[in-house]
Amino acid sequence: MRMNVSAEPDPAGLRPLSARSVVLSLLLGAHPPELPVKDLVRLVEPFGIGGSTLRAALSRMVAAGDLRRTDAVYRLSDRLLARQCRQDEAVHPRTRAWDGDWEMLVITATGRGPAERAELRTRLTALRLAELREGVWLRPANLDRPLPAGLHQVALTYTARPDEPPRALAARLWPLADWAATARSLLARATRADHPADRFTAYAAAVRHLLTDPVLPSELLPADWPGETLRTAYAGYRQELGAALGVGEEEYSNRAE
Repeated sequence: MRMNVSAEPDPAGLRPLSARSVVLSLLLGAHPPELPVKDLVRLVEPFGIGGSTLRAALSRMVAAGDLRRTDAVYRLSDRLLARQCRQDEAVHPRTRAWDGDWEMLVITATGRGPAERAELRTRLTALRLAELREGVWLRPANLDRPLPAGLHQVALTYTARPDEPPRALAARLWPLADWAATARSLLARATRADHPADRFTAYAAAVRHLLTDPVLPSELLPADWPGETLRTAYAGYRQELGAALGVGEEEYSNRAE
């Protein structure tokens, strides 16, 4: 059976830092998602990114549509705001008490090309649904979120109670042991990192990994599930970034315009 979460690769192969990735990570964690260039210069300096390199990267990002510039302030473009929303939801998922029901979605649209099918698969995975078989997606109904209205144009939705024991079904649908192992490896790497760039890289990978957390009810998870520990560690790191800007983590993450 196809497993429905692509766990992060071996953390030893974490993505290398670039000026673009550092800037995007900083802005994705800021609310509103904007920072003055003077703050960006200060924040990227510990990563070995000089002012001229930063400004060249900012210019390229504006030209590519990643950022918008107003005077000396850079802000995420509209098309990246959805990515920020997904990241925020990964760090602070909204859940509700689980009563045993499962969400089930059955694809009914036909005649779609490969690109459309791939795009729909990406959307459903981002909603933390898992594919039981081709065209049939499900998950425990413990997330406090509606499904996007547009999905009803291509699928039917149901509330289900599978006959299979829910813990066994969850273990079939998601590679839980692999996800947990990668989370623990990222936590260990971030803890032992003694250079700002290494910690930043580890926590950037942690956020990407949290995007693939199925956020299952606790009764369906293996013992010592590290999801909440990883979220807490990342929140602490974000507090450090907020302190670098002279604000607290809550202000850095949620300050209003």
